[in-house]
Amino acid sequence: MPLVLHGLGTALPPDRVTQAESLKSAQVLGHPAIRTASWLPAIYAKSGVRTRYQVLGRPFVDDLLTGTRLSGSPFLPGADPLGPTTAQRMAMYADHAPKLAVQAAANALADSGLSPKSITHLVTVSCTGFVSPGFDFAIVRELGLRPTTERIHVGFMGCHAAINGLRTALALAADPANTVLMVAVELCSLHYYTGPDIDKAIANALFADGAAAVVASGRGDSGYRVTATGSGIIPDSAAEMGWAIGDHGFEMVLSKQIPNFIERSLRTWIDGWLGERGLTVERVGSWAIHPGGPRVLQAAQTALELTDETMLDSRAVFSEFGNMSSPTVLFILKRLRERRAKLPAILLGFGPGLVCEAALVE
Repeated sequence: MPLVLHGLGTALPPDRVTQAESLKSAQVLGHPAIRTASWLPAIYAKSGVRTRYQVLGRPFVDDLLTGTRLSGSPFLPGADPLGPTTAQRMAMYADHAPKLAVQAAANALADSGLSPKSITHLVTVSCTGFVSPGFDFAIVRELGLRPTTERIHVGFMGCHAAINGLRTALALAADPANTVLMVAVELCSLHYYTGPDIDKAIANALFADGAAAVVASGRGDSGYRVTATGSGIIPDSAAEMGWAIGDHGFEMVLSKQIPNFIERSLRTWIDGWLGERGLTVERVGSWAIHPGGPRVLQAAQTALELTDETMLDSRAVFSEFGNMSSPTVLFILKRLRERRAKLPAILLGFGPGLVCEAALVE
């Protein structure tokens, strides 16, 4: 039984930051060897990101740009060059993640036209923070879901995790009595890196915050139905992407070889997965490809032999919002749905492992 998408909703922190402001912030916050590097402006200029939204807030950014300390943010330069402790970052996650999750869920419910009381299952997705009770409790409490709502959390799976969330919702939709609310929220800015590792510092130019939600069931026909999902581990790539908990935030491993692995291996896997469903790359009408970075998007485009026009939605979301990790592919799906993009559509994401995850929307 397919997963029928009744509603989609997104949410963003209130404060928008331009990439020029992000560069200036990096030149204040970064390790001395990085903030003065001649290559740093080029990294930000060529990132593909124009603007993004972050819970660190406009007052904090203004402090960095003007040299003041009015915001009182723990991320302001201080005695510890590595920035706030993980405990401080998790306190901010506990404050901000529920607000964004509730807003995205409310927007998805409004789009669906369904009552919060109709939700039987809540699937939550996040890899940028831990707190218990989590933002699922806030959603149940603040939106008036029934206290008997069954909850499942997809945690610490990275940028492709919204597809894992959809896979969970698809399984739950096998029972036509179920109505699923799936919510992904990520606060990547809380793990801003200020150490000397160049690869980790480059990630600061890409990541952002946001949330997205889906209301779905196995009933009806909205025109957008998830009919299958797939997963494929790229061989010999386990060391290329990782996400570990450190004393000063979560530390990301992003190898420069990731695009090469994707370009070499993606087509073989996707051809096999699509072939099992009677499809080919050429017969896919639209693509929502997670923008892990400009080279990741280019690698996927090259591997799949897609046109620039086909990539417009993924690149537009990346330009406007940055890489929000797991919610990002749902922002792209929402854009496809709003412009009634041609079906079938493929949602495609990459995460630690190195793993490809895909969902077929018909």
